[in-house]
Amino acid sequence: MRINNTIFLFFILFGFIFTSCKKDTESVIDDSKAENLKALGVSAEDLLSDDIYKSMTVELVYTQSYRPLQESIDAFKNFLNERVNKPEGITYIERTIPDISGYPFTLAEIKEIENQNRSEFTVDDNIAVYVFFSNGNSSSDTNTLKTLGSAYRNTSIVIYQKTLVEVSASQGIILSTLEATTLNHEFAHIFGLVNIQDDDIHQYHEDISHDKHCKVEGCLMYYESNSRSAQILKGRSVLPQLDPLCIEDLQAKGGK
Repeated sequence: MRINNTIFLFFILFGFIFTSCKKDTESVIDDSKAENLKALGVSAEDLLSDDIYKSMTVELVYTQSYRPLQESIDAFKNFLNERVNKPEGITYIERTIPDISGYPFTLAEIKEIENQNRSEFTVDDNIAVYVFFSNGNSSSDTNTLKTLGSAYRNTSIVIYQKTLVEVSASQGIILSTLEATTLNHEFAHIFGLVNIQDDDIHQYHEDISHDKHCKVEGCLMYYESNSRSAQILKGRSVLPQLDPLCIEDLQAKGGK
């Protein structure tokens, strides 16, 4: 398994919940979108604090066949409300698009889907985040490795919704728990966790064996490939939470 610092994938292996990363490079060609084409983690303070951006817009784009459960979206909204300082609030825009053919999707194809379908961008004192719920699987999947989600730019996330549905059914994991955990985990990566830009105040809680994840067992950002991890979400309705060290890292960047 390759672990780099740019892109983080949330996946399941033999019933275990993990995260993984891949490297990506790209060039900015549209200045109006430049604020949303930066590297993962560089906008952590902008997302968390009210220093520059007083409000946030979260654009949730899903296909006709794979809308996430409302329970999952509500839990995700609660997670953001607990973590970000936006005195003018968070606006959620939900849009449905037709199912997209040609999956499994490469990351380049996921980015092209964003290019074709993203409508909200950072402007003035409002920062925008794009989340796409894919009707197809990731091209990086194998028989034993399934990618659940990826935070791949500073304000861009893909959730492989089709895979979540399949994993939920095959692994006995409550779908709303899996959806909300994946959403919260990937959003925490664009918040800069764990130590993505090497600027966390508690760098010692990063799991050096599993790049850019937390070594505190039970944390939302926890990563460990052992038998205990196989049961992390099975039959569980209570979502994993950020541990105190991760929360303090976010607070140091202007979060709650």
